[in-house]
Amino acid sequence: MASIVQAVNLGKQVESPSMDGEAEPLVILHEVNFTLEAGESLAIIGSSGSGKSTLLGLLAGLDVPSGGTVYLDGVDIFSFDEDGRARLRGRLAGFVFQSFQLLPALTALENVMLPLELHGASDARQRAMEALERVGLAPRMSHLPKHLSGGEQQRVAIARAFVVKPKILFADEPTGNLDAATGSQIIELMLELNSAQGTTLILVTHDEALARRCGRQLQLAAGRVM
Repeated sequence: MASIVQAVNLGKQVESPSMDGEAEPLVILHEVNFTLEAGESLAIIGSSGSGKSTLLGLLAGLDVPSGGTVYLDGVDIFSFDEDGRARLRGRLAGFVFQSFQLLPALTALENVMLPLELHGASDARQRAMEALERVGLAPRMSHLPKHLSGGEQQRVAIARAFVVKPKILFADEPTGNLDAATGSQIIELMLELNSAQGTTLILVTHDEALARRCGRQLQLAAGRVM
């Protein structure tokens, strides 16, 4: 099976002013290397400030590394400019964030339809309805985000991420704003969709229960893989 994600000597450093006013390099990530096969699930874990979200941003091409590179589906994503990386993400990836990132003026159905419409799908409404049914929100399709609970909003976000059938799903603390019981339901839902669609799942989490449910774990400490 071909690798879907490969990080090669991936590093990130920024300039940080020292006591004497001189800029010194601050290493956020130090030469991260790993490979994921299609359909695998990976939890990126570590304490606050260990570089988890930085790593996720680099893997998705949302940030640019100081050294090394990332291959998504065999393509060196940093051989493209920002627009090229955005097109590649649109073709390969879905995203789920801690803060849901739903558009407040759109209904649940319209939020899920949006990425399909951006892809020019003629059956956007039907596919979005099926995605919301799959996450248990058929009765709530016409509701605005402000009329949905946190767990329901995250279900909409998951439906939106999976509706385009991405090869890779990036999730940043997907249960971070939810209570334990709701978070557990969201975990089940993500892993079920991961399995059903064969989507590769990469997530950042502080949630030990969620991390244990993933097939692999990558632990960071001070920017290094442990």
